[in-house]
Amino acid sequence: MKKYDHVIIIPARYKSSRFPGKPLAQIKGKSMIQRVWERCCLAVTSDIIFVATDDERIAEHCKELGIQIIMTSKDCMTGTDRLFDASKKIDAITYINVQGDEPLLDPQDIIDVIEMSKREPNNIVNAMCKINSETDFRSSTIPKVVTRPDGRLLYMSRGAIPTSKTFEFKAAYKQVCIYALPKNSLKDFASVEKKTSLEEIEDIEILRFLELGYEVSMIEVSSASIAVDIPEDVLRVEAALNEMS
Repeated sequence: MKKYDHVIIIPARYKSSRFPGKPLAQIKGKSMIQRVWERCCLAVTSDIIFVATDDERIAEHCKELGIQIIMTSKDCMTGTDRLFDASKKIDAITYINVQGDEPLLDPQDIIDVIEMSKREPNNIVNAMCKINSETDFRSSTIPKVVTRPDGRLLYMSRGAIPTSKTFEFKAAYKQVCIYALPKNSLKDFASVEKKTSLEEIEDIEILRFLELGYEVSMIEVSSASIAVDIPEDVLRVEAALNEMS
């Protein structure tokens, strides 16, 4: 089996609880998964980009577009578990997990995460950006990030953190779903039989790494991305695309 320095894997599942069929959702004439893949292609060559899925509809759609596919188990609890399953078929030193629901990702953000992972090959790397609106700060669909002074992740929550006694919005960061994961970290992540307690409560995968004792290095990137968590978010993405055109 060929060994890569790094590969990008986009986990994609059809049965999302908040947005069923999300990878195939149309955004101004293109599917969500196509738009994410195209953003990745602006950062690296297409031969190291793969979509990992358990769904034949997604697989067939990707094949029609010439996107490389890795079929994975239907039993994967999360996208990162799906990444581990894919790693059994694609051997790499570092796996770049690009979530399939951020169709406006800045390709430079992907490049920056890859470059940081090269500097810190044994560490998990995750991206974040500044929150510019109180609406985003209060939204439970957006994971908020709190770091140590050295840039390591302290905690991530769907709650409005950090905040004051009077719940003011002063300054905050949100997660951008690009991760760099060493292969051994994926194996440890997938070794648990169920979600860890904080991961289960918050529904944020990166918390499993914290609960398993891993350090997570956060890197600040641009704030251009809009995560699509619910169907209404598609309208926000389309509005942003209209502004860009």
